[in-house]
Amino acid sequence: MANADAAADRTDSGGGDDDATRVDHLMDGLRAFGANYTEFTRRFATWLGLHSTDAAALVEILYAEDQGTPLSPARLSERVSLSSGATAILLKRLEQAGHIVRTRESTDRRVVTLRSSPEIRPRAEAFFGPYAERMAEAMSAYSPQEIRRFEDFIGRLRSTMDALLADEYRDGGPAVRDGGPTA
Repeated sequence: MANADAAADRTDSGGGDDDATRVDHLMDGLRAFGANYTEFTRRFATWLGLHSTDAAALVEILYAEDQGTPLSPARLSERVSLSSGATAILLKRLEQAGHIVRTRESTDRRVVTLRSSPEIRPRAEAFFGPYAERMAEAMSAYSPQEIRRFEDFIGRLRSTMDALLADEYRDGGPAVRDGGPTA
């Protein structure tokens, strides 16, 4: 979190009030927040004795359940950017470790739903509880109107990233025009 704090300090100290500088500071803060979130997932993996990719998948499964929209293996594959084969191997490891269960909740019995096991949920809550509490505390400083604006802002950034990944970066990098690689 030191990187995010440093970005905030630069902004608070009046180190540049022009719009471009503010955008740079904001982008630096978002990058640092993303790096910190990745570090939380890495530490969760270490805490559980898992590979970081397995822990990231487990976090996605837990989060989707919390949102009331449990994942299918195909959707998880998209969320963690793995092939369907690699996802199947990952799910087998998580299932054998007792961290997830696969269920068939749909009337279409071919549809598999991923659920966290009853044993892993309390451990995940113990690990991420302080994170959730501190984030809620930090956000409580803002009015509901400000939170709505932040939601809109983050939603727009996410849509932009999703579109870039699906279009311009779908083959691993941007298409370069005028004599360079193309898509």
